[in-house]
Amino acid sequence: MLKNSLLVLSMVVSLCACQNNKSANSMKKYPVDPMSGKDAHTQSNADSVEMQHLDLDIAVDMNRKQISGCASWTINNKSKAKELRLDTYDLTIDSVAVDGKAVAHSLDKQIKFLGSALHIPIEAKSSLVKICYHTGKDARALQWLSPQLTHDKTHPFLYTQSESIYARSWIPCADGPGIRFTYDARVTVPKGLLALMSAENPQAVNDSGVYHFAMEMPIPAYLMALAVGDITFRSIDTRTGVYTEPGMIDKASNELADVGEMVNTAEKLYGPYRWGRYDVLVLPPGFPIGGMENPKLTFSTPTIIAGDRSLVSLIAHELAHSWSGNLVTNATWNDFWLNEGFTDYFERRIMEEMKGKDYADMLWELGYQDLVDNVKELGDTSRDTWLYLDLKGRDPDDGLTDIPYEKGSHFLKLLEQKVGREKFDPFLAKYFSSHAFKTITTQAFLAYLDSNLLKGDAALEKDLNINAWVYGPGIPANCPRAGNERFAKVDAERERFLKGTPPVELTTSEWTTHEWLQFLRKMPAKLTVAQMQKLDKAFSFTATGNSEIADLWFIMAIRTDYTNAFASMEQFLSSVGRRKFLEPLYGEMIKTPKGKAMAKRIYQKYRMNYHPLAQESLDKMMSK
Repeated sequence: MLKNSLLVLSMVVSLCACQNNKSANSMKKYPVDPMSGKDAHTQSNADSVEMQHLDLDIAVDMNRKQISGCASWTINNKSKAKELRLDTYDLTIDSVAVDGKAVAHSLDKQIKFLGSALHIPIEAKSSLVKICYHTGKDARALQWLSPQLTHDKTHPFLYTQSESIYARSWIPCADGPGIRFTYDARVTVPKGLLALMSAENPQAVNDSGVYHFAMEMPIPAYLMALAVGDITFRSIDTRTGVYTEPGMIDKASNELADVGEMVNTAEKLYGPYRWGRYDVLVLPPGFPIGGMENPKLTFSTPTIIAGDRSLVSLIAHELAHSWSGNLVTNATWNDFWLNEGFTDYFERRIMEEMKGKDYADMLWELGYQDLVDNVKELGDTSRDTWLYLDLKGRDPDDGLTDIPYEKGSHFLKLLEQKVGREKFDPFLAKYFSSHAFKTITTQAFLAYLDSNLLKGDAALEKDLNINAWVYGPGIPANCPRAGNERFAKVDAERERFLKGTPPVELTTSEWTTHEWLQFLRKMPAKLTVAQMQKLDKAFSFTATGNSEIADLWFIMAIRTDYTNAFASMEQFLSSVGRRKFLEPLYGEMIKTPKGKAMAKRIYQKYRMNYHPLAQESLDKMMSK
């Protein structure tokens, strides 16, 4: 989802090699950032010392809530540097050896967001650096769950969330999106539990508690992932399947039954899936985000389990990352839109192929609404509404707004509309193929776009107004809008309700989650309690098992003081850890003194259910 200098030289060379003079000249059309490709969020010197391969040997102690072991890095000291610098965060370094010989090391004072740089002396011909270490209690990537916080409530559970710069809190590494390496791992866990990684995975628990993993394709540190728990597996087809706790496997496998078809659909659009298997791990409720595109094994929130497969576009999004993000990666977190904007676009093309254009149009329209709301929140002149971000000196998670996702995807939709799919789809497929397993900057992408799609068409370039999109604030005037066929019918039914038609008489029987969201989103800011009661009686919103609808309904309940929903809302907040739902709900509560008291009471009660990243953002909210 994000550091000082980065391993950019090889990327720049490879990019320059495939760009002709015309593309070089085209870069003059766009603002030139002298720091483009320089990662402000890593303290490593991976631009001087190439990180080639990681051999990880760790043990997971569920009782002490600690990972310990050794990370052995195969390096290429191409610049004959005298030291290797790596990123760490709340790690204790027990020992360091270079080419089998113990060496002294030092850790800098911790810098906010970035952690502590680890300094290791090396020589010109050094090739192997072994670091033995253990994690601390403030490891931002790790959530340790007691049995009570899992679905089945029988065994503890651990999972990681390494994006954006959290891999450094469980592995000493060069933690930047533009730094790729392969890895092997040996992971020891309590017997009876299963370990999974972003790699080739086992499909059943073994007798020893020792699991071996291999990732032969180079990936950046933010895609390092580990999960340990009482986990079972069920196949979907020959190359896809689902992992989850045993008590969830029936629901999860039914909900994700179309994942194999998704992979086939994605391949038909933009080229072969390059990662072997594609499996999904449905995590316990505390997972702070919707999904994480860990290669070979997407980590997913259980909030997508709605019973009707209406929320699985999230899986299409994470699958699409197998091309945009995992295969072709943003060089720095300033270029984050190159991951998420492309992925949002790809997700909606997958859903269009599988569900039809009118279905995808609903996703586009809801996304546009999110974009409008986010720009309003940030301010339409805010630097944070550019596609090309400026995150220097800031937590890269500050860039995790709807801007890179929705402004980015709408920019690609504009390109598609202006040149036609017969040109745009081959362009995008060629882009993924020619940049496979490489990183790319915003400036390099614009040069590639100019050379391979726009090709000097002055009228087209003027029509697109690319600078307004990439290097300008707000929503450009030429932002495309999706069709409104299905939502127009929803809007008509809402108007009927607001004019007095009883809810049971509305035509809603064929609605999906997306229609219900449109129905509720466009309601007046504050309905009457009587109106809320009528809607609830007809549609059972307070008791819904659909997390998207529930979150929106509870926000409406707070605004209208519809107390009938408050007990269910508290239950929801006790069992859901996804920040997308937590932050709006708590944020709505704290707008009034009465609501703030309720928010603080509920948060204090359930804070430990939430991931450390969710705790950080909610702690700030509650302190205001």
